[in-house]
Amino acid sequence: MANIFTELANYRGLFLMVFVLGLGGTFQYGYHISVLNSPSPYIKAFINETWMMRYGTPIPHETLTLRWSLLVSVYSIGGLVGSTCSGYLIGRFGKKRCQLCNCLLPIASALLMGLSRIVGNFEMILVGRCLAGFYAGLGINIHAQFAGEIAPRKLRGLINTTGPLFVTLGKLCGQIIGLRELFGTETLWPQLLLVSGLLSFVQLVVLPFFPDSPPYILLNKGDKEGCMRALKQLWGDRDHQAHIDEIMKDNVSSKMGRKMSALELLKDPSHRCQILVMIGLILCLQLSGANAIYFYSYDVFQEAGFPQDQIAYVSLGVGAFEFVSAMICSLLIDRFGRKVLILGGYSLMTLTLSFLTVTLSLQDSYSWMPYCSVFLTFLFIFLYGAGPAGATISTCVEIFSQVPRVPAFVISGCFSWVGLYILGMVFPYIVETLKHFCFLLFMAFMILALLFIHFIVPETKDKTIAQISQEFNKFNFKKQKQGVQSSNISVCTQHNNVRTAFSECSLSTRL
Repeated sequence: MANIFTELANYRGLFLMVFVLGLGGTFQYGYHISVLNSPSPYIKAFINETWMMRYGTPIPHETLTLRWSLLVSVYSIGGLVGSTCSGYLIGRFGKKRCQLCNCLLPIASALLMGLSRIVGNFEMILVGRCLAGFYAGLGINIHAQFAGEIAPRKLRGLINTTGPLFVTLGKLCGQIIGLRELFGTETLWPQLLLVSGLLSFVQLVVLPFFPDSPPYILLNKGDKEGCMRALKQLWGDRDHQAHIDEIMKDNVSSKMGRKMSALELLKDPSHRCQILVMIGLILCLQLSGANAIYFYSYDVFQEAGFPQDQIAYVSLGVGAFEFVSAMICSLLIDRFGRKVLILGGYSLMTLTLSFLTVTLSLQDSYSWMPYCSVFLTFLFIFLYGAGPAGATISTCVEIFSQVPRVPAFVISGCFSWVGLYILGMVFPYIVETLKHFCFLLFMAFMILALLFIHFIVPETKDKTIAQISQEFNKFNFKKQKQGVQSSNISVCTQHNNVRTAFSECSLSTRL
């Protein structure tokens, strides 16, 4: 722990910039996931009021359900668009300039939602929600890439886990702001996005005082002195020539002068295995059962005897627990490594889900069983936050160099947002059919994830991009190596045959 505080003092410029990045980055994503949960009855009532003002009759139940589903799902659609556009925008304008422009969208979204009740138009909430998805999708990619590029190798894991850390902080703040004691009331819910807009305004004012990422300044702008100034501002006033040499060495074979599109990355055989690993890790994270736990938490707390009006506060405790576990992951990742945390997390999560399936099956048989379910729910959230949630993002950042990292996160974002949308549509039907036995399905997915990670995913701790790429090339060029070996064997065979024939000819001549 003492070492952490020492590093914090030495790299205070770096940690300040990461904090500012998080406010407009992954914080926004987490905040918008949870902020509308508590005031949802008031928003539905507002939709009904608007409908009555227009048509003179209450809105039909099916129509209300459709409007609400659209309001929830349009966030994923906006996120998909923002994530898809991130590659072009970052490549053209750079990460810092993109993030500064992205700060304006939360302010516009907050104004749309805040004025919706005054104007009497619920479509403004729909537009604001779509904007929220767009700047969250763009902000996630910028935050992850920016953090990965400004971190020194020894703090790379810690800095990369700030993405998931700010996601959990955003969820927690969304839950707090949505409480009925604050903005979760019939009159104050339109101001729910004020926090999002205010934090983005703070970032808009403060971020210009920080530099762009050093690799971007050196490789894209060709400004070595500017890169050195940026490193001194972030890492302290000392000699950083060794790091500049490492950037040039790690990326000399990547043709840093040109940009790479997502389609070019998909066609590039030298990054095929990295893409498959990234997609696999994202799917493992989404199919780990975390959404199922959140879905069942209300029933679990209700069966444990918590009053219905107090369950929101217990759920807030779950959010706080997840935030603490994300902080613990940040402290452990550079000591134990990414692969250890992912494998250990999924192993213990699988065991926890098996026990939770048993306790939920016996919920009505024993009076103390619901409390076991509550304990297992908190334990699962802790394991998820302290292991796979943070270490997965760090691994995805570290397996790509500067140029392919931008299109890689476009591909990653597409899978994340489409997966989130599909899971949101299909998951309720899975729960309705299997009940709590749906956890068995997630356990099977996690066992497959353990096999995949153990045999395919390398450890990236304390390794350069060149070293990581060399490990992946064993899989990327496996067929080519086999072909080269086969051709060498064929050449040797032909050479031996020629020598044998020549020897026989010489012998016959002598005879």
